[in-house]
Order: sequence, then structure tokens, then C-alpha cells
Amino acid sequence: MSNSVDEADVLVVGLGPAGLLSCLLLGQKGYNVIGIDRWPDPYPLPRAVTFDHEIARILASLGINSNNDPAIDYHDDRYLWVNKDREILLEVDWQSTANDGWRNRYWFDQPDLEERLRGIVDSLPNVRMWQGYEINRFSQDDTGVTADYHEVQVDGIIATPKPGGKTGTVNAKYVIGADGANSFIRRAVGYELTDLNFYYDWVVVDTTPAVMPTPQNNPAYLSKHFQICDPARPTTVVPGGPGHRRWEFMVLPGEDPQEIAKPENVWRLMEPFGMDPKKDKLDRAVAWRFQGKFLEKWNAGRAMMVGDASHLMPPFAGEGMCAAFRDVFNLMWRLDLLLKGVGDYKLIDQWSDERREGSKWYIDFSMGLGGVICITDEKEAAKRDAAMIAEYKANPRPVDPHDALLGEGTWDSGDKLAGKPSIQGLVAHGGRTGLFDDTVGRGWMLLSAIDAADQQLTDTQLAHFAKAGGRVVTIGARKTGASVLDIEGTYGQWMGENKVSHVLVRPDYYVAGTASSATELQAMFDRVIGSLVK
Repeated sequence: MSNSVDEADVLVVGLGPAGLLSCLLLGQKGYNVIGIDRWPDPYPLPRAVTFDHEIARILASLGINSNNDPAIDYHDDRYLWVNKDREILLEVDWQSTANDGWRNRYWFDQPDLEERLRGIVDSLPNVRMWQGYEINRFSQDDTGVTADYHEVQVDGIIATPKPGGKTGTVNAKYVIGADGANSFIRRAVGYELTDLNFYYDWVVVDTTPAVMPTPQNNPAYLSKHFQICDPARPTTVVPGGPGHRRWEFMVLPGEDPQEIAKPENVWRLMEPFGMDPKKDKLDRAVAWRFQGKFLEKWNAGRAMMVGDASHLMPPFAGEGMCAAFRDVFNLMWRLDLLLKGVGDYKLIDQWSDERREGSKWYIDFSMGLGGVICITDEKEAAKRDAAMIAEYKANPRPVDPHDALLGEGTWDSGDKLAGKPSIQGLVAHGGRTGLFDDTVGRGWMLLSAIDAADQQLTDTQLAHFAKAGGRVVTIGARKTGASVLDIEGTYGQWMGENKVSHVLVRPDYYVAGTASSATELQAMFDRVIGSLVK
């Protein structure tokens, strides 16, 4: 048995999507990162299958374009909710483009996307990823964290210490617990998830059809993605990324989830949709308990918990992995400032408050959807159907997807425009043309209308802003002298409609605050980040 001691700026525990994203973003900033995961090999089967426009914007920052990537798909179709008679109860707009330039909904193959992320991480010499090792002891003090680990052997889904295997210790400045619902890091700091007592058993089925079923070639398909609210068996039918399909079947009261998940029973459930075991491939069928839980506090000293380690939500809104990516993307710029020695730890406390409340909103929203979908009583379902059909007929328009909100934190809570994702339009800058992020750059941005260019931050504020990596740009139409050309008038229209001249945008693309004068601008800046940058 060998023992080693390694040093890192950040230790990341768990190498699922949230852990990989953490390693990647920290590595790109130049930090020394160690990522560790108990499983010797990456999980080869699908889990999450969908993400929204915010995640597409995050992926774009990594060079992954969701509009033309082979691991990602989208569909020009509505998301329909129907009853047992296939009458429309509700439709959601999953066709349109959001105001940040990305589509409302994408579908992907998780193993393929994770492989893409791993490829980027592997290109970073300052990031080490260790598969097949498990943390068995964790401690921290005012200067850093210490984690002991051992090599594991795996039998099915059980990992145990490998006899004679490698052991070692990692000393780091911070640790990120991205180690799932049974997080060792969360338990090590003494935290427990708050249980919202929402439990429904479903069987999740992933397939590779020989011919992709669509509304055009199969009458059983009402759209590319639809929800059947049938009390006899609530069922979800959605894409699973390029070349794949997913079904989710509710386990009815009195049924055994493991029995329903057996291949012969799964094929029987898919038969009405034209799936044939002689032609189509069953990739996975697993009994899955949908539940709602969250962590009250997401940081404990130098430890931070992200993804399933801090929240569990039913998949009815398709926001589980999205929430994990938001956790990480929100955290990374804050941790960067701490590691550089220019940020106050209050930034991490505010991260916890922001993400807890944002995740709780989606958990509550998802549980609300589940409460409508998971009705198995015929009379109750009939009442639901009558009310929803009447509402739909009165206003037969697709429902707009809901953008994520933040809890109070590093943004101006008195500003109705702040705490929400920022817009993004087509611009020209420095001889280049494209969406703002790719053309101008990323990080803290103060966008000022060209006719308000004389309304500026103070010299002290500008110095603090520069320490945070912030940039000030002017934006306007052609021949105005603006540093950024607003090609389609996207920013001018938004500022005009909202009667503002300045918008402060965070590195995670959320609006931190807006202002319409120099006095308002300077006061807003101090409220948001004035005391958080040394």
C-alpha cells in the first residue's frame, strides 16, 4: 500500500456534470485542481437529457455551441400536456429563442456531453482527475482543507476499499462537494437536507430507436415532447438527445417499482408508442424515486456543496442539471476573487443565499407540476382536466418558460430588472461580429448607453471594478462612437423600454443592477459589490 500527499488550490469531490464543470472553469483560470470520484470509469448511461437557454449560454463559454453540436439537439415543437383522451390541457413554448440568443430548450446525451467536458479538462495540465478513489476523512481550519482518500474496488453499484490499494491525502485551500445526493462532504460538515416529503416512484426508460418516432411518422406522437396526464398511468415522452428517446412511466400505488422496470414490462409499456424489441434498443430502465429536498446552508467554512449534494428536485420541469450548472457558474467567479485575495468571504455567503432560494423556487415549481401530473384518481383527474381545458380554450397560447430567479445576494434587490438573466444581442466590436459574449467577452461588464457615457463610476469604484476583472463599455448604434455596436438595436430597445442608461452584468450573466444617472450608478455599484472587493 502506498501513501502520498498532494497539494491543490481546490479539491473537487465528485466528477459528474457539476464536478467536471468546476474542474474545467477553475483550470481555465489557472488554478491547481484535483478532482476525485469513487467510480473507476465515467457513468456510461444517460441520466439528465435536457437543459435550457441559460445552460446553452454557459456551454457557449466553453466553446460548445448547442445549436450545432453533435451531442445536442433541439426541436421546433411545442411541449404538450394532454389527458387520457389526448385533449390538450396545456402547452409550453419550447420552440422560441430566449432574450439571450439561445433557444428555450435543448436535448442532449449526457455521456456524450460529459465526454466533451472531460476532453476540455484533459487539455488543462493544472487539473488532475482521479477515478476510482473515495474520500474517507475530511477536516478544515482557517488556512485550508485536508482530505484522506483510498482506492476502491467496485462490485455492481457497491464500492469498497481495495485491499492493498493506494491511499493518500490532499491538502487544498477549498473543497467543492459535487458528490451527489449522498454527499460525503455534506455529511462531513454536519449538514442535512431539508425533506419536503414529496415522493413518487417512476420508471425512467432510455432507448435508441431504429427509426426515430415523430408526429410525422407515428400517430401516437402528438409532438416531439409531450406529457400524458392519464390517471391509468401518467407518462412522459421526450427526446433523449440525438438518436435517443426517453419515456417516464409512473409506478402506480401498490406496484413494485423494480418489477415495473424489468425489460419485459418496459417493452409492454412502450408498445402503444410503436417501440419494438426486435428493432429498437433498450439502453436503460431504472426505478427512480422523484423527490424534493434542499440544503439550508450551502457553504461551511472552506467547503461548498453543489448539485445534488445541495438540492434534489423532481424532473418535471427539466431543471435538475440546469440547477447544478447554475450553482457552479455562480460560485466560480466568487471563488476566483477569494483565491486572488481580492474578494470578501461574504461573496460565498451570498452565493449560498442566492442559489438556495433559486433552487427552492424550482423545486416548488417542479413539485407543483408533479402534483398535477401524478393524479391517479379518476374523479380528481376529471376535475383537473375540466379546469385546465377551460383555461386553455380561453387562452390557447403557449406558456412562456420561467427564467430562474436568485435569492437576495450580490445584486440590487430593490431593482426589478436585477437578479435575472441578462439579455444578449448581436454586436460588433474590435473588428468582430456575433453575440455579445463571444464578441466583447465575459466577466463583470458595465454597459452604458453611448449618450450616457459621461455618467461614470468614481476613480475608487473603477479601481475596485478592475480588481474584480470588470470592464466598462459603451453601446450604441452606428456612427455614435460607441465601443460596441448594437447591430439590431437589442440593447437600445431594452434600455429605452426600461428607462435605464446603465446595466451592470455579473460574470454568470445575471443583471446585478441598473441605473439612469451617474448618482444612481455609483450608489448601485456600492450596494452591489463596493464592499466585497478589497
